Amino acid sequence: MAKPSEITTERSRDLGSISGELSDGNGMRSDAKVDLPRIERAVREILAAVGEDPDREGLRETPARVARMYRELFCGLRDDPSVHLRKFFTEQYDEMVLVRDISFNSMCEHHLLPFTGVAHIGYVPNGKVVGLSKLARVVESVSHRPQVQERMTEQIANLLIEELDVKGVAVVIEATHSCMTIRGVRKPGSICVTSAMKGLFRSNLSSRSEVMNLIYGDRK
Repeated sequence: MAKPSEITTERSRDLGSISGELSDGNGMRSDAKVDLPRIERAVREILAAVGEDPDREGLRETPARVARMYRELFCGLRDDPSVHLRKFFTEQYDEMVLVRDISFNSMCEHHLLPFTGVAHIGYVPNGKVVGLSKLARVVESVSHRPQVQERMTEQIANLLIEELDVKGVAVVIEATHSCMTIRGVRKPGSICVTSAMKGLFRSNLSSRSEVMNLIYGDRK
């Protein structure tokens, strides 16, 4: 089974951050079957390590529940997000397309705690447009894996550049991180905002201002 470093296609090099996320740090391909019994054993060990009895009634089925939950939460590891952008329509439309408030949930890879929020995706087509639901599917695929918000934002933007050759793309993500709200500094209500501006939205100030106004204008 090939390691990420052995993948030599030009597209894989250009989207290294995407294809690299399709494998774990040990070179295991993401399409490998989820090892539910292994997760169950690990959860039992954690429960015992914190001083609990994994065999008491309330916890007896917890390892199996957690294993199934992780299979669901990390299903994006077995999905190539680019496939959602390969069915497009040829349209000579050169104004902005924006989908706001695409809800998502993801798992912070630093503490394995969830972060949740919304993604806003705007792009200026270059002869190709996709169904709006496809943008939401890309967000779902990229978010359902161990993530950091900054990388997730870049990945979504790079996918539109690579697959649709758009003239410009703007991705803005707003999220609340439970690793900051329920532990450590414990600051509930804090929101992290990240953005990735490519093409026209990076080089043209008026285009950048337009997309930001469309995202936030009615909230002022």
